[in-house]
Amino acid sequence: MNTTHTFYPIGSIDQFLPQIGRVVQLQQVELAIFRTSNEEVFALENKSPHPKGGPIAEGIVSGHILYDPLYDWQIDLRTGSVQAPDEGQVTVFPTKVEAGKVWVQYSY
Repeated sequence: MNTTHTFYPIGSIDQFLPQIGRVVQLQQVELAIFRTSNEEVFALENKSPHPKGGPIAEGIVSGHILYDPLYDWQIDLRTGSVQAPDEGQVTVFPTKVEAGKVWVQYSY
């Protein structure tokens, strides 16, 4: 089985405000896109790992940590790992910024 890894453009960097999440639909997945204050861009599946679920795009960003808007869980934007004492994992998608455009890698 072959897996194809392709980067897709999702908008210009100016469309993503620092420390504020934005929802983007890419293929069959809803993404939460975050731009940090130091201009890094992260893409995570817009789905809380909490047992009750919910979106994460409205969370608050501080450094590389996203605070889940419903449960206040701390999620590392780089890895998608929920910080102790809580446990869980959010799917993270590779990103890149080239010539002012944001790209997200999606595998199928």
